[in-house]
Amino acid sequence: MCGRFTLTTPGEIVAEAFGLEETPSLAPRYNVAPTQSIATVRTLGPARELAMLRWGLVPVWSHEPRGRTLLINARADSIGTRPSFREAFERRRCLIPADGFFEWKGVAGEKRKEPYLIRMADGGPFAFAGIWEPPHPGDPGSAGSCAIVTTEPSALVRRIHDRMPVILPPGDYASWLETAPRDAARLKELLVPSAAAMTAVRVGLAVNRAANDSPDCLRPEGSADDSL
Repeated sequence: MCGRFTLTTPGEIVAEAFGLEETPSLAPRYNVAPTQSIATVRTLGPARELAMLRWGLVPVWSHEPRGRTLLINARADSIGTRPSFREAFERRRCLIPADGFFEWKGVAGEKRKEPYLIRMADGGPFAFAGIWEPPHPGDPGSAGSCAIVTTEPSALVRRIHDRMPVILPPGDYASWLETAPRDAARLKELLVPSAAAMTAVRVGLAVNRAANDSPDCLRPEGSADDSL
């Protein structure tokens, strides 16, 4: 799964990387957590736009405006058939800008887990594949909601966790946003583990608390042997 991520890249670089006509005002986020408002990129008209949506998908037909089960992730293998995700997958896809994400690795012989920060080798921004829903009729103050699509882990992430977010190469951004609903097979081809060069480093426990949103969440912990 993907339960925490970072977006510290300046707005002007995000605008360039995601083809936005306007530069968004984005404060650095070091520990983005579910239920929070997150940046998404979508195409509603002729141009891409950045929208702030609640992380935790709430289908418009749901009887629970906030949902009893928080749908923060949508599995790639069932996204086209599960009722909670199917329509959004067909018609409302988005990019979720990030420059890192966290996963927790179990410690052998112990019950605790240690957090790792996973990033591109060059430290640059990237895009999670996402889906979104408009505001729920029972929650008129909402701007809408979204979820991150997950898939099997890459060779690197497999050493930490058994799932990872789908990270789309820049050349596939347009395909994810604009492919017609009838071409589900093409969309499925995009939902694979990342082949990009990435790094992982063990960080401290500050990230475990959602209220902590500072550079402390990125600080390496331990020795160089803790890097993957």
